[in-house]
Amino acid sequence: MLLHRNIMSILSDRINNLSESATLKMTKLGRELAAKGVNVISLSVGEPDFNTPEHVKEAAKKALDDNFTRYSPVPGYPDLRQAIVNKLKQENNLDYDISQIVVSTGAKQSLSNVILTLINPGDEVIIPTPYWVSYSEMVTLAEGKSVFIDASIESDFKITPAQLEAAITPKSKLFMFSSPNNPTGTVYSKDELAALAKVFEKHPNIFILSDEIYEHINFVDQHESIAQFESIKDRVIIVNGFSKAFAMTGWRLGYIAASKEIAAANDKLQGQTTSGTCSIAQRAGIVAYEQGLATVNEMKKAFARRRQLVYDLLKDIPGVKTNLPEGAFYFFPEVSSFFGKKDADGNVIKGSGDLALYLLNVGHVATVGGDSFGNDNYIRLSYAASDESLVEALRRIKEALGKLS
Repeated sequence: MLLHRNIMSILSDRINNLSESATLKMTKLGRELAAKGVNVISLSVGEPDFNTPEHVKEAAKKALDDNFTRYSPVPGYPDLRQAIVNKLKQENNLDYDISQIVVSTGAKQSLSNVILTLINPGDEVIIPTPYWVSYSEMVTLAEGKSVFIDASIESDFKITPAQLEAAITPKSKLFMFSSPNNPTGTVYSKDELAALAKVFEKHPNIFILSDEIYEHINFVDQHESIAQFESIKDRVIIVNGFSKAFAMTGWRLGYIAASKEIAAANDKLQGQTTSGTCSIAQRAGIVAYEQGLATVNEMKKAFARRRQLVYDLLKDIPGVKTNLPEGAFYFFPEVSSFFGKKDADGNVIKGSGDLALYLLNVGHVATVGGDSFGNDNYIRLSYAASDESLVEALRRIKEALGKLS
């Protein structure tokens, strides 16, 4: 304990104030249990269970043969940035040029770069809840203050313009959200985004960070970006990447599309931290965007089937309340009816973190407590798993919850 205190005292406040990623923690605990011979079904990680498309892998192999093995430009290869520009025009009807694109080591770094280039100590960042676990921690790293707007399952986890307006203060600098959303799967419609844009029109000092990494895993008509509204476009920073749509999570390839000034600031920061991202991944990214969405659409069909499967199974569990998400590959069911109940050893379930640990240790299913996403009444389930695994996982969850008294 003394050694622990000494270590804590020499580390920076920056790292001591930072929380461990809950999703990575649960994944780690699940792996540790599996290493002991326990059959654990993991529904905790946000990762497609599909392989990277063959044509993308072939492009990476060709890049090696063509000796793309040296340092790449800090903001990314020009032809990759042009492929991103083309994608934004063709799929989203958004006009950018390559000077407005910065490629990074995953969308996660892109998010962090944006926050670090915009936020000063004390600046307020408005975040609707539930939110992805790292949003608020990135704000903490930048010494900003997170201001949360609560949304619940009754509103499909969407905020209203009135809620947004009420959260804005003279210190507000950035609004950040995702659509489709992690952890809820919520998708904002064009009309809903337009209503939020009207609020931002009245507050010209607020930037909008739009995390669109789940764009293609979308079960409504089409993806809508808040960047489509010209009145605020110069203040919108789109974050996207290749990990979810093309099952390229390990390739670490993301990007921003923003004003030239914001892009240049991100380029400057990245030049002093990581420099350009992996050269091989970038060459593969060009092919991913240039050869279309056929593999993406096949994957989306599988996710649509699994979504309905899990929805039906969740509705069959007494005490669990759920909605039908419109995107991503998560459910965020309400589970507060189990709080206060006890397990077989007399331990009380005090919140979602306790419930997630109980489901892991008793049901051998890894989930993530909603407290890490900004709402303790829920847990997150990923359905990026086989149909058979999902059926068995939901059976185990139902059985485990039924044992609580």
